[in-house]
Amino acid sequence: MKPRTSAFVVAIVLLVYLVLMGGRAVTMITSGQPVFIALGVAVFVLPVLGAVLVVDQLRFGVSTERLAQRLYDEDALPDVSHLPCRPSGRVEREAADAYFDEKQAELEAAPQDWRRWFALAQAYDLAGDRNRGRKAMRRAIELERAEPAE
Repeated sequence: MKPRTSAFVVAIVLLVYLVLMGGRAVTMITSGQPVFIALGVAVFVLPVLGAVLVVDQLRFGVSTERLAQRLYDEDALPDVSHLPCRPSGRVEREAADAYFDEKQAELEAAPQDWRRWFALAQAYDLAGDRNRGRKAMRRAIELERAEPAE
């Protein structure tokens, strides 16, 4: 199953869960008993919070895919095929670190270029630092959106 399909399946499952739990929450809240009202509010808030997080992640994924497609169309998608890999398919740590240093230096030369932020996000991911990679990708998305239309 493709990651995109998986993400939408999870979103649909969450939507079904939200509807079911929403019904339970309404029943608890309308019971009139303070304990059930408090539980009903909690039962309602947690799925809503989950839904907000899932929507945010779906938007992030779609935006990342849009940037990757744009780079592909420009024939500027960062190429990591030359990096040596372990049997598991992960890039070897030393190679990932060297690639990261290269992309960091390129970013320092052009800090407002979303393409450099995209490449840095990929380098973070290859180095195993997913949190910083996601932050770098969010910065790339932000810069690309602020870019004047051609």
